[in-house]
Amino acid sequence: MSKGNKLALITIVIIAGIVVLSQSFYIVDETQQVVITQFGRPIGDAVTEPGLKFKTPFVQEANFFEKRYMEWDGDPNQIPTKEKKFIFVDSYARWHITDPLQFYKRLTDERGAQSRLDDIIDGETRDQVASHSLEEVVRNTNRKADTTAKISVMIEDSLAQIEVGRKRIQNIIQEKANEETKDLGIEIVDFRFKRINYVEDVRERVYDRMKSERIRIADKFRSEGEGEASRINGEKERELSQIQSAAYKEAETIKGKADAEATRIYAEAYNKSSRSVELYSFVKSMETFVNTFDTSTTVILSTDSDLYKYLKSME
Repeated sequence: MSKGNKLALITIVIIAGIVVLSQSFYIVDETQQVVITQFGRPIGDAVTEPGLKFKTPFVQEANFFEKRYMEWDGDPNQIPTKEKKFIFVDSYARWHITDPLQFYKRLTDERGAQSRLDDIIDGETRDQVASHSLEEVVRNTNRKADTTAKISVMIEDSLAQIEVGRKRIQNIIQEKANEETKDLGIEIVDFRFKRINYVEDVRERVYDRMKSERIRIADKFRSEGEGEASRINGEKERELSQIQSAAYKEAETIKGKADAEATRIYAEAYNKSSRSVELYSFVKSMETFVNTFDTSTTVILSTDSDLYKYLKSME
């Protein structure tokens, strides 16, 4: 064999060895798990530990599956509630593979799992939404009203009482779906309603009902406000009358005391000045004599006249 043929043969052997080695070993990442199949049939247990692994080349095949949580995103569906109100429900879930070997036997790959989850989760969602009222699907619990705010109490009174609530319905859907997926090697770890909305024809009726309810609450507040205003005005008038009456009584009391004091002062002043008044009268009479008579004037007086009395008193 020539040297060139030997070199070609060695090259072929090396390449064949590399191919055989590449088919004999595989690497498992931390985020992966592997099922080994031989002629399309799984053999042995699933490989879940990371590292460099060995398999029979060309005969066996490594099937890699995700170990982390995966997303399921449902399509919005039109579903009737218990009271036959049609709503659009958009939901999502998170799931992971718990048994890779069973997963491969039942679903083959992640695409098959997504298709199976569509049937299971959508079906359970439809069943649970149809078994509960719209309020139960939308709300979680009964609202706790602030007792100091009348508006909160009134709104709470207008709301239906919640027995189950959205959170519990979500948990029920997740539990029911897991009952159907436990033999598929997968587990749903979370389920949520992403969005809930009315269909168009129902939405208008609901909006009208909401507006009428708020109008009723506004009318009630307006009525209570008018009643409170009347009560306040009545109290204001009553208090004003009481204040005016008390003020008038106080004014009359003060006035009466003032009149009594003035009378007392007048009486004392009159008693003290009676002699001064008499002297004043005499002086004024004398001034009248001086201004009226002179030395040539002859006067005839009656004994009853005041002037005669003053002259008589001077003797």
